[in-house]
Amino acid sequence: MMNVSEADYMPSEIFTLADSNVQASMATVEDSADIFDEDGENVNVIPVVGPRKFKYVSFGPDDKLPFEIIKLIGVDEVMSQNKLFNVLTCYGAGQKYMDIETDKPTTDPEIKKWLLHNSIPSFMLEQSTDMKYFFYCVSVIILSKKGDKIVKLRHKEACYCRFEKADEKGKIRHVFYANFRKSALQEKDMECIQLLDEKDPLGDLEILMGREPGPDGRKRIRTNQRKFAILVRFPTPGFQYYPVPYYTAIFRGDWFDIKRLIGKGKKAKLKNHAQVKYQVEVHKDYWMNICEEEKITDPVKQLERIKKEKENIKNFVSGIENSGKVWITGYYIDLNGRENRMVRITLIDTEKEGGDWSEDIQEASNITCYGDNIHPNLVGATPGKSQSNNSGSDKRELFTLKQSLEIAFHDLMYMPHNVVIHYNKWGDKVYPDVPMILLTTLDQNTDAKEKSANISNKNTDDQD
Repeated sequence: MMNVSEADYMPSEIFTLADSNVQASMATVEDSADIFDEDGENVNVIPVVGPRKFKYVSFGPDDKLPFEIIKLIGVDEVMSQNKLFNVLTCYGAGQKYMDIETDKPTTDPEIKKWLLHNSIPSFMLEQSTDMKYFFYCVSVIILSKKGDKIVKLRHKEACYCRFEKADEKGKIRHVFYANFRKSALQEKDMECIQLLDEKDPLGDLEILMGREPGPDGRKRIRTNQRKFAILVRFPTPGFQYYPVPYYTAIFRGDWFDIKRLIGKGKKAKLKNHAQVKYQVEVHKDYWMNICEEEKITDPVKQLERIKKEKENIKNFVSGIENSGKVWITGYYIDLNGRENRMVRITLIDTEKEGGDWSEDIQEASNITCYGDNIHPNLVGATPGKSQSNNSGSDKRELFTLKQSLEIAFHDLMYMPHNVVIHYNKWGDKVYPDVPMILLTTLDQNTDAKEKSANISNKNTDDQD
């Protein structure tokens, strides 16, 4: 047996040994914190080959950070489901255009047709996904030929968006949309979209289209463009271009890697460790007694019969179909008065295989849920019956709390909808809203109800 001391371990390695043939296997994971640029002072700017000589800001040190984040989340069962849960709670009861008079979804034919043509539920899910993964989302509005109406609202995946380097006034002028999984992209490979002012996209659009006076005090059409991008970013400390989501602390810490190592360690143990459950002791006379009873005298046939009997014993102790059955064998008492059994079966190990590290995997799952701002009992990440001990009332309160935490995201994500509503002159008809889903008790004769958290367009505090 090979001895391995703790001093022989590397922080990211696990060795497992099988007693039978002294095989060793090694499971390794890369340090997940290595994918992040450690907040360097210099912004990595990448030039674009083309006539307009654009420059965009790299998303991460090698411009592949969003794809690395997606990959890291995708290999963790708890974290990937956490992201789905966060997306669904952010979606709430879905994006609605509410009638100002009735506080119910609009029935205006023009607005309903516009909502149908722009597949708003799909748009909302796409925006929620990017907000929960990258803490920013990009939408594109397309105007009519006359420029008097916004006719289309489309989503652009954040992982395929890059921002142009800000000008001397600190303004980002364009968003580039392309398959940035590839390297050495040229201008012809990218879609270049003019970015409206991040803080006041509606005011910027109205100035560009000649509806409002510009800084010079004059109203005039300043562009022939009909496609514009709107950027929504959730504030994070010290970000310049791309936000650093709070949950990425999971990757920067150690528990994400520890959780992966536990899984790899268990897998290696199950593959390399041959567990022996029964010991079968057979008296030396047992084999010959069988041959004598069956009158087998040929030495070759005797060996075949002995081999068959060994298989019979093996199948008896390990076969599921034999559960509860009885096997009768003989025994005798020698001259010293001791019992000599022909066959004796001893149970060696009744412990459940793979139970080690259970507390560690539980702790790692809880920390992952904490990093994603989710209570473990809401997503079922904690194994074991004793852990799911919250009452129904506790779970309802947890879910309501989780829904209320989405209000900040919703308020930011209303921005493109507000631009559409006010530019299309629907401001006196509808306002955007994402009603929260509130779980109720049985005495209210309903499983759930919707409640608005958007009171910015109302003149009363009563929003029931």
